[in-house]
Amino acid sequence: MSGRSLNLLGLLLVGVVGLAFMFLTPRLAELDTVLDLTVYIIMAVLALSLGLIWGYGGILCFGQSAFFGLGAYTYAITMFNIGESTLPFLLAIVLPGAFAALLGYFMFYGRISDVYLGVITLTVTLILFNSMNSTAGPEFHVGAARLGGFNGIPGIPPLNLPFHKSAVIDLEGMFYLATGALLLTYFGLRLLLASQFGRIIVGIRENERRAELLGYDPRAYKLATFTIGGALAGFAGCLFANWGNFVSPTIFGLAQSAQIIIWVIVGGRGTLIGPVVGCIGIQWLSAALGANQPSGGADWWSKIFANAPLILGVILIAFVLLVPKGLVPTAADIASFFLRRRQRQREQCGFEPQQAE
Repeated sequence: MSGRSLNLLGLLLVGVVGLAFMFLTPRLAELDTVLDLTVYIIMAVLALSLGLIWGYGGILCFGQSAFFGLGAYTYAITMFNIGESTLPFLLAIVLPGAFAALLGYFMFYGRISDVYLGVITLTVTLILFNSMNSTAGPEFHVGAARLGGFNGIPGIPPLNLPFHKSAVIDLEGMFYLATGALLLTYFGLRLLLASQFGRIIVGIRENERRAELLGYDPRAYKLATFTIGGALAGFAGCLFANWGNFVSPTIFGLAQSAQIIIWVIVGGRGTLIGPVVGCIGIQWLSAALGANQPSGGADWWSKIFANAPLILGVILIAFVLLVPKGLVPTAADIASFFLRRRQRQREQCGFEPQQAE
């Protein structure tokens, strides 16, 4: 089977599994499970945004949570002031994308190196965290929306159908919306990467100087990639604000920024399905470790589970050391090895009878 056939088969499999998951889960699972899966899926959209920027654009961004938080806060503030979600939804995508474009312009056209680029994006995230954390007084408001400081903004009105304020999207509808958004984001990025633009950004990642000598402007392509990733992160932030009807400065925190990078590392850079697998897998593992903590007791088992974050950290370190390429690329390498081995065996079996004749 050729590489193109395997690629098409993989796309078909992702589409079938994704659609089956979207339509069957609400009918087979309880509401609490559907709610948990919804936030996993929303975060997978966020992971895809960094998967594009870092995995294919080669841009190490420690500040993806900045665009994520901007999308959430933009939706919350505008929704309290407008009351109908069509414009807030669009602004939650456009504003983080515009901020990413402005920040990226100064970084890429300023010839900032990769290490300092990561430091700058992380610094921007921490500035936003500290700024939003210091808005606890009643004087800190944007129109009818009080920022709330470290207490955040509770009671965010939910999304409604475009221009239909009374047609509110309920909890089950949020699951359908989040899953559909993840599928559209995945296939949309696949189309983007299969285009000339996608091939060029991968070429720039591999050898920026050679791409420049071929007549391409790496700064412009990096800026476009960074902007698309920022807009996607803002979109995920809007969905997250709707899922919990709440947003707080912790969305800009260092822990959130680190999580996104870990998702991509564990799933595998240079793939799109990898960040999704890494994101959902780690979130599920974190929830499982937290849920399985014993309520009491002084035995060794209770003491171990009392340090669930430490257990998760050890697992992640071991995983990164043992599977440095990530889960999905490693699985692909193993599958490719067995396919080549099987093909060689078939060729040998087909050659020996011919030799005997």
